[in-house]
Amino acid sequence: MASLTENGPTPPMAISGVPIERPAITPHGEILSRTFEATKESHAELQSFVAMMPAIVWRAAPDGTRDFHNQAWHDYTGLSPAQALGWGWQSAVHPDDLMRMLSEWEVIRKSGKAGKLECRVRRFDGQYRWFEFHCVPFRRDFGEIVCWYGCSFDVEERKRLDYCLRRDETELRNVTDAICDLIAIVAPDETLLYINRCFADYTGRDMNDVKAGNFRELVFHPDDIQGMQNDRQAGLRAGVPFALEARLRRRDGEYRWQRIRYSPVRDQEARISRWYTTGLDIHDEKVVSVRLQNENVALREEITRSSMFEEIVGSSEPLQRVLTQVARVATSDSTVLILGETGTGKELIARAVHAHSPRSSKAFIRVNCAAIPPSLIASELFGHEKGAFTGAVQKRLGRFEAADGGTLFLDEIGDLPGETQIALLRVLQEREFERVGSHHAISVDVRVVAATNRDLIASVRAGTFRQDLFYRLNVFPIQIPSLRDRASDIPLLVEYFIERYARKVGRRIRHVSNETLSLFKNYDWPGNIRELQNVIERGVILCDGDTFAIDENWLVKTPQARVQSEQALDAALSRRERELIQDALAASGGRISGPSGAAARLKLPRQTLASKMKTLGIRRG
Repeated sequence: MASLTENGPTPPMAISGVPIERPAITPHGEILSRTFEATKESHAELQSFVAMMPAIVWRAAPDGTRDFHNQAWHDYTGLSPAQALGWGWQSAVHPDDLMRMLSEWEVIRKSGKAGKLECRVRRFDGQYRWFEFHCVPFRRDFGEIVCWYGCSFDVEERKRLDYCLRRDETELRNVTDAICDLIAIVAPDETLLYINRCFADYTGRDMNDVKAGNFRELVFHPDDIQGMQNDRQAGLRAGVPFALEARLRRRDGEYRWQRIRYSPVRDQEARISRWYTTGLDIHDEKVVSVRLQNENVALREEITRSSMFEEIVGSSEPLQRVLTQVARVATSDSTVLILGETGTGKELIARAVHAHSPRSSKAFIRVNCAAIPPSLIASELFGHEKGAFTGAVQKRLGRFEAADGGTLFLDEIGDLPGETQIALLRVLQEREFERVGSHHAISVDVRVVAATNRDLIASVRAGTFRQDLFYRLNVFPIQIPSLRDRASDIPLLVEYFIERYARKVGRRIRHVSNETLSLFKNYDWPGNIRELQNVIERGVILCDGDTFAIDENWLVKTPQARVQSEQALDAALSRRERELIQDALAASGGRISGPSGAAARLKLPRQTLASKMKTLGIRRG
């Protein structure tokens, strides 16, 4: 192609839109002339190269009119240079696309920035095909736009593929809308693209909520979102079908458990283009599973923990008063506080309250507040979220959730840490709590029965137990009598325990020696029934014949003898302590403080040593 314009050869550098004038002859004219000729020759080569490129290339003036098309354009459209210049190129654009294209071209031109647009272009044989036009501005050094350069690419096949995909996706969406399952389409980057009609009807949401970007926060339970996101990201990275479980909010506000299955859809190059998800309601199954799990936990604890005895044994008047109280309070939902010395059977009374209550078919969950470290008691009672603290590798339900609908027995309530007392008070007042690491309130229906061998009133005065919590727990107090206060029950208890443990070891014991029974009656049993139980179990194991007997050395005969024994021990300790202090004073020359003083030798603070010397009547000399 010899010329790029209608009226003859294009001036040098015309393709850049900046004609170069031949410089005047100067003292350096020869050098400039040679430079000019070399530049013109290079530009002519560039013109020829662009003109003969197989790609469609064009140029437009700053006002948008075109002043150049390369040969590929003319060959494709069949338009001559004269027909294509100015705005003549419009005749090759599909009539349905022309106004839109001109409008988009005007927006790009006014913006002064590179852009692209699409339209159908008529081929020389009359067939229209889709083209993508890219255009960039060319500027002078000071920023003024000199011209626009553009190139065009045939995208007909891509447009057809996009159309087929859209058509197939439309058909697929029509199919999914007809299915009565919860279906959603998710992009590889986790973006939610579409929910079917059933999903929208179930949640009361629509595609506007999907496009808003916070759809998951609107429909899923707040406690499940983080865990669901972690599981989803792990599944998407793996690139294979997977499933997760979460609670979905129904239109009426109820959250129900769903099992959500993810299945990948791949393109022709085996890349994942979409994920299709389906939701299955498993709420009833989940509730039953959690209930069975809670009951199994309670059952395992009950089996592994040695129970004190299987039924309440005794007919004494103090015990009968307790059983009358149990019968009266059991049918209500009032909080019960069981008081009594260690070993009196407080848990047995708590179980009796539960067994005779309307909650008897539900779980009875026991928590020993004294056996759990203070740092873990809140997690044990209220549960925790995954990652709530070091070692919380997964979400855990607390004892309150495990006892939902049933009874929670808080043994040794007097040992509950102060910060946990506040959380317990909230549960008793509002019937709701928060898991450790969560800010979402969980409502529960739990009856609380508490027990302690401490004097809670004294603890309240000492500031170690909250007064308001004490009042909440002390709705219906039951005082369990000590074994020495129900001595008439000892023969019955002895007979019961002997039979129980003899059967356990395969022996037959018919009698109890009078000496042993006398020992039992005269002993004050500081460990109460638990101590009696342990002594009898040992006696049964060591018994050789059919008569039960124990060694009198197993028990201190009377309280007075025990006091005398303790006094003798205290006197011996005092004598030994006096000897040690006197020896240290002698070795230090009577000095108490200092590196070589008696306090340093005994590894005691100076004040402590001085106090002991005063108590024992020891002088420095």
